[in-house]
Amino acid sequence: MKAVVLIKQVPDTTDVRIDRETNTLIREGVPSIINPFDMYAIEEGLRIVEAAGDGSVTVMSMGPPQVEDALREALSLGVDDAVLLSDRAFAGSDTWSTSYTLAAGIRKLDDYDIVLCGKQAIDGDTAQVGPGVAQFLGVPQVTYARNIVVEDGAATVERMLEDGYDVVRVPLPAVVTVVKDINEPRLPSLKGKMKAKKAEITVWSSDDLTVDEGELGLDGSPTRVVRVFAPEEREGGTIFEGEVADTVEQLTAELVPILKGEG
Repeated sequence: MKAVVLIKQVPDTTDVRIDRETNTLIREGVPSIINPFDMYAIEEGLRIVEAAGDGSVTVMSMGPPQVEDALREALSLGVDDAVLLSDRAFAGSDTWSTSYTLAAGIRKLDDYDIVLCGKQAIDGDTAQVGPGVAQFLGVPQVTYARNIVVEDGAATVERMLEDGYDVVRVPLPAVVTVVKDINEPRLPSLKGKMKAKKAEITVWSSDDLTVDEGELGLDGSPTRVVRVFAPEEREGGTIFEGEVADTVEQLTAELVPILKGEG
């Protein structure tokens, strides 16, 4: 069983900065973490391989050299190998170009059974990269998985819905995106941390992949951000306090005329 887990290093939500020239997030020099949903994908990849009794887990990410920190954190959890797709040609990628590039990286691995990733990234919240990777690879996909059982060359997946769940069975290889209900991520061991520090991370540039240069980075991204701005602060609303009878009188006297357009 060979699992590939796609992870993304995202800016710490307390320190998000925008490049006003390109309308993209500034990542270099900004405190970053592994996308929280991807931590559940890492754990699920490890569990699937452990249940199979044989195999490996490879983590893959795309980004600048600093993403190696996130990959080493994944390695400290027990992941076997790490691959970083890093090239200035990838800069400014939207979800289309990101999916295209990651799919090219997975194809270069040549042999895989299941691709896992978090349901979405907390910096973009699009939930498009997982399905996009599946489309470029030409394999089945299941999103919002809360349970995965792999056996007999197929995956049986409980897919979370607003009012329950679906049970879907897909042949492997396949791409599955997971939600946080699926497991509880493990903590790294001291041995794992030591191993991660010394581990060699494979780095591939665009020259190492079979890709169309026109599909990469900002030039290959059909999405264009026209304007980035901070929303205007709204004034605080009116708070009605006191006994119910008094509050009703306040509502009648103050709110009802506003609702009627008289205030």
